[in-house]
Amino acid sequence: MNLYLLRHAIAVDRTTPGLDDAQRELTPEGASKMARIARGMFALDLQFDLILSSPYIRARQTADIVAERFKARDMLRFTENLVPGPTGEQVILEINKRYRKRENVLLVGHEPMLSSLISMLISGDPTLPVVMKKGGLCHLQTAALAYGRCASLEWLLFPSQLAQLGH
Repeated sequence: MNLYLLRHAIAVDRTTPGLDDAQRELTPEGASKMARIARGMFALDLQFDLILSSPYIRARQTADIVAERFKARDMLRFTENLVPGPTGEQVILEINKRYRKRENVLLVGHEPMLSSLISMLISGDPTLPVVMKKGGLCHLQTAALAYGRCASLEWLLFPSQLAQLGH
């Protein structure tokens, strides 16, 4: 399985009055940058059988931009297992239970869960320091997805690198 992990793009500040964390939207700059990042992802000739996203607005908007670029709206699903806070173990169980036959899976979520999950899947330890910038994308390869050391790191790209590919 090719597992891709994408951190949501730049969102409004978490201290914005009247908004709880789940309601934070992408900023206009964040949406624009995410469109360039999605073009860069497309230039890499990536393919997705499934786009699984946090239902939080900023992640949902990020996933929508990618799904639009890849003409993959029918592959887009949302799961509470990608909201901020969980360890990532539940999303792995969900993928194995519901989406086991998928070959190319994109997860769209939040920090620090994504970096912790990458760390766990490549080393078996969730504390390996991994940096996931907003709009950053990681590619892992695994023969058998499990919550533990099961994957190899193929690459980790910063948003600026992806945006450059999209020019």
